[in-house]
Amino acid sequence: MVKGIHKVVLDVADQERAKQFWTKTMGFELVQDAEYGHERWLEVCAPDRSVSLVLGRTSAGPGDPAAVPAALPTSNVFFYCDDLPRTFEGLAARGVVFPQPPVRQPWGWWSMFEDGEGNRFALGQRAA
Repeated sequence: MVKGIHKVVLDVADQERAKQFWTKTMGFELVQDAEYGHERWLEVCAPDRSVSLVLGRTSAGPGDPAAVPAALPTSNVFFYCDDLPRTFEGLAARGVVFPQPPVRQPWGWWSMFEDGEGNRFALGQRAA
C-alpha cells in the first residue's frame, strides 16, 4: 500500500546551484552527493525528513517553465510549513523570491516561491 511520498525528482539545469539553494537557503539536509557513471546523484531531505528531493539533470534538460502561466507553480511539489507568514518573512530575508506572497484562500494559506533554477513551488500552511 502506498503510504506517502518518499522522493521527488526535481529537474535542474545546474546541480551545484540547486544544491546550494536547497541546503544553504532553504535549510534542507544533504543526504547524498555521489557520481555514478556520467551522472551525479544529488539528494536533499526536508527538515521534517518526510521527503527527499533528487536534484537531477535529464539528458533532455529541464522542462519549459515559461510555458506555465506565471500565477501557477511549475512544479508538482507542494511544500508546507506551520506558520506561513512567519516562514515567508524568514525566507524572503534570505533572498528567496516569492512571485506570490502569502494569501489566505478559502482552503487555507498559500504562497509560491522560486528557486535559483526558475522553478516555482507552492508553499502552504498545514491546518492545525
